[in-house]
Amino acid sequence: MYKQLLRPLVFKLDPEKAHYLTFDLMKLALGNPFGRFMSKSILEYKHPKLKRQLFGLNFENPVGLAAGLDKDAKVFNELGALGFGFIEIGTLTPKPQPGNDKPRLFRLPNDKAIINRMGFNNEGVDAAVIRLKNRKTKAIIGGNIGKNKVTSNEDAIKDYEYCFNALFDVVDYFVVNVSSPNTPNLRELQDKEPLTHLLNHLQNINNSKPKRKPLLLKIAPDLTNSQLDDIIDIVASTKIDGIVATNTTIAREPLTYPKAEIEAIGMGGLSGKPLTKRSTEVIAYLKTKSNNAFPVIGVGGIHSPEDAIEKIKAGADLIQLYTGFIYEGPALIKNINKELIKQNIL
Repeated sequence: MYKQLLRPLVFKLDPEKAHYLTFDLMKLALGNPFGRFMSKSILEYKHPKLKRQLFGLNFENPVGLAAGLDKDAKVFNELGALGFGFIEIGTLTPKPQPGNDKPRLFRLPNDKAIINRMGFNNEGVDAAVIRLKNRKTKAIIGGNIGKNKVTSNEDAIKDYEYCFNALFDVVDYFVVNVSSPNTPNLRELQDKEPLTHLLNHLQNINNSKPKRKPLLLKIAPDLTNSQLDDIIDIVASTKIDGIVATNTTIAREPLTYPKAEIEAIGMGGLSGKPLTKRSTEVIAYLKTKSNNAFPVIGVGGIHSPEDAIEKIKAGADLIQLYTGFIYEGPALIKNINKELIKQNIL
């Protein structure tokens, strides 16, 4: 129904307007107990073998929603009724910010891809905290945190600390985002020295709490093998709980659109099917080189059960959807979980 009826209508609209229209429709349909019950009865697939226990958390199934869709935690309860095992909100920053100039979101339907340069547009972490206190879903909730555009890299640690403390009581795990290509100079924080300093600082705060929360790092797919080796070392030295691999890419291959058309779109992170292979390569490299030393959440170009299985066979402990969810619809979640059981992958 989604691909035949709803998607063609939504894809006629400007991508960003379609995004918020979809939110409104979700609130209308799933913003009440009956709607959520009906959605779960149709879309949710449960099986004991789907349950995952990772970094002290119990996941009903391994299929989650990646950060970026519900930046401000406005529809996480509704999303929880679609069958996700976990939902990651954000990226959130300390202060509200509008993000980059529009247009900043572009569909590439022929390649089942999206280019975005949203720029951490959000209402600020404190506004999200208020909404997260009204939690109805049983799905695990992750908090993806970043820095404001106006904050220098030298002061970035203060932004991450603020978000971490603000969200601590209302999320189940954290993801540190230093890998978005849409905030100027943010990816410089992936360098070994500043990243180690940032993660150690957050870990010190985390370990001072009565009960610490899992802390993960989201990395770019554009890192070299040498840089991935640094990431492995950083995980070991900071003792963070895992890696989310990967964010969007600044690469533009392979795309079927004319080069001039892609250049006209301009800067931004590419997600979707063109990212499938590279994100899987990064997962496999991290798992192999580290000797499976830490959990990895695999994300990037998952548009089918086969894509999900490929990620898991490469070493992903959990997976996340974003662009695949937009193109394939909520049935993808159930289809992946059913195929995992059918093929006895888990």
